[in-house]
Amino acid sequence: MKGAELRELLAQGPSLADGGMGTSLVAGGAQTDACFEALNSEDPGLIGSVHKGFVEAGSQILLTNTFGANRFKLGRHGYKDRVAEFNAEGATIARRFGVLVAGSVGPLGVRLAPYGRVQSSEAREAYAEQISALVEGGVDLIFIETQSDLVEMEQALIAARGVSDLAVIVSATYTADDRTLLDHTPEQVASKLMELGADAIGVNCGQGPAQALRLVRALRPHVGDLPLVVRPNAGGPRQVGGRLLFPATPPYFADHVRALLAEGVSMFGGCCGTTTDHVRAMAAALDSPLGQRVEVLPLQEEQAVVTPTGAPATSELAEKLAEGAFVVAVEMDPPRGFSAAGMLAAAETMRDAGADVIDVADSPMARMRMSPWAACRLIEEGTGIETVLHFPTRGRNLLRLQGDLLAVHALGIRNVLVCFGDPVAIGDFPEAMDDYDVVPTGLMALITKSFNAGRDHSGASIGEPTSYVAGCVLSPSAVDLQKETKLLKKKIDCGAAFALSQPMFTPKPLARLREVYESQFGELRLPILAGVLPLATSRHAEFLHNEVPGISIPGSIRDRMRKAGDRAEGEGTRMANDLARELRSHAAGVYLMPQFNRYDIAAEVVEAAKS
Repeated sequence: MKGAELRELLAQGPSLADGGMGTSLVAGGAQTDACFEALNSEDPGLIGSVHKGFVEAGSQILLTNTFGANRFKLGRHGYKDRVAEFNAEGATIARRFGVLVAGSVGPLGVRLAPYGRVQSSEAREAYAEQISALVEGGVDLIFIETQSDLVEMEQALIAARGVSDLAVIVSATYTADDRTLLDHTPEQVASKLMELGADAIGVNCGQGPAQALRLVRALRPHVGDLPLVVRPNAGGPRQVGGRLLFPATPPYFADHVRALLAEGVSMFGGCCGTTTDHVRAMAAALDSPLGQRVEVLPLQEEQAVVTPTGAPATSELAEKLAEGAFVVAVEMDPPRGFSAAGMLAAAETMRDAGADVIDVADSPMARMRMSPWAACRLIEEGTGIETVLHFPTRGRNLLRLQGDLLAVHALGIRNVLVCFGDPVAIGDFPEAMDDYDVVPTGLMALITKSFNAGRDHSGASIGEPTSYVAGCVLSPSAVDLQKETKLLKKKIDCGAAFALSQPMFTPKPLARLREVYESQFGELRLPILAGVLPLATSRHAEFLHNEVPGISIPGSIRDRMRKAGDRAEGEGTRMANDLARELRSHAAGVYLMPQFNRYDIAAEVVEAAKS
């Protein structure tokens, strides 16, 4: 079926697809952690019974059981080499039931660069491999679904066009704020998919029928006469008693189908949580479409209020350092606006690569950005990886410092890096006040000796002790190491539990600092996470060496970058990988500072540090 044929079919009247394959498979006895796509070979009877049930309930279009049948997702189950087999068999099973068959193509399950490590060309190849197998299996059209990244949608659609002339539906999924996970609005998605030449645009998964109706009303003015496809979840998922439940009933679904039909939707169906009962209710609604207009609450009235829960009593970072684990911290800047989608995607990539903690800077270079408290909270809540919050004294008087510390603790953030902060004179608002009441060592003592003892600066009770783990900054390449080590001793005496160092390019500066410290004060037991900064170009190296205080890059390193020429980025990454491995015998961990938001490179260095 070509694009024109699909549009002609949908112009004749609305079509009904099936419901939730995964939900049905689990109800049929499949394990929730199983590779559902492997069942096309291992238990085709179960797949066929699910298809049969949906057709008997009224489905005119079946989606193949191939949602995750790409090389990346199958590779996690050890089936990377069975992409063609599982897709072809999925198509063959669905074709037995005498209705149209749409080849289901879900997201790859990986992040694309720059937020992830997979390049666009690799994504396109993976999609082409899967879609070619579906075409060989005899599907009637391609259904690219549950997408949250416009770049990934583009590569999937290009791949589909490259291997066949079948009609292609592209369907996006949206979070509770009516944006994709990577922060695209419905209007942006529609504009891009129209430009790319999709044959139909869809909304699926997400928060349920009410959200789908709201999104369709947002999309409709931007899609012209292009067909709209809607396959919502059975309501927003809820965790109840250890189970994931979907609250939307079949009658509720039917009411929204009538409303969606009035908005011009051409194809219906269900996603997670929808059963044969939901499909049967949708079929009945399409047979008798008259009904009351469904009113949908505006987004701001429908949003749930998220209340922070109790935070852990101990810090995972502190526990890992105490156990002697080699810790990898990755620095991340908060976003310039209020959208955290890109930051969360990058944090997920770092977590999956093996990072132990995300270090969130506070207005680096005195540039205006989102509060790092919010960034830390969103990262911990959204990705499950712990954070370290930069907590500068700059611009905070004693009253505000203490109020901020209480607020940060209430948000569940336990690790703080005490620092002075960049002077506002170099930033976006040089006229802002740069005043402060305490220096970093004073703030360190306030945190560890007062707040962690349940008292404020004046000695008054704050109710309960806080459980902060406070770190300090360290400059191994400082010109005056005597002064640097004396300051380090003072920070340790004030309660520092770890240190993050300025970037180093060989272990030598750290060895020299340790030698100077121990000659005066005895063994240096403070865990140090040594700074690692991947160089991008020769010009980048020269700038850091000549213009950034505290950074000294040996001439041999700068020569290597200069000689590498066009290959400088790769050379810089190799040096960072080698240094990260070498530091395992010199430091308690590494503190990685990705440059230019290249988290794909950062992930490689994280893996090298952990290897």
